[in-house]
Amino acid sequence: MRVYVLLFNARTDNEGIHTIQMGGRNKILMFESEDDATRFALLLEAQDFPAPTVEAMDSEDIEAFCEEAGYDFEVVTEGMLAIPPEKNLAGTDWDPDGVLQAAPEPSDTPADQDELSADELERIRRRLEGLL
Repeated sequence: MRVYVLLFNARTDNEGIHTIQMGGRNKILMFESEDDATRFALLLEAQDFPAPTVEAMDSEDIEAFCEEAGYDFEVVTEGMLAIPPEKNLAGTDWDPDGVLQAAPEPSDTPADQDELSADELERIRRRLEGLL
């Protein structure tokens, strides 16, 4: 199955893939729809991330990469309005300029705010749908 992932510095020696950290583990999102992946990429840019590139890949390749790297993955079905978490790492282990960084440290957000409530997610979803 063809899926879409978000890459930074695509097709370079300094390529990086976007992950979400959940429960101390990294997870790669595999989007069924290119439009949904593009929308997610634009939301990342709005949070001051470097501009990611949406790349089509074989889902089996991503799953094999995740298994090798010890990452989790999630398939984002078409129309499932995925949004980036409001809490982001203060730093990353990847640098757009090609310099390996120290291990990432979480931001100052309290640990009990790691997960958004269903009400908060619904509120954010409605706001995003209003933008469309």
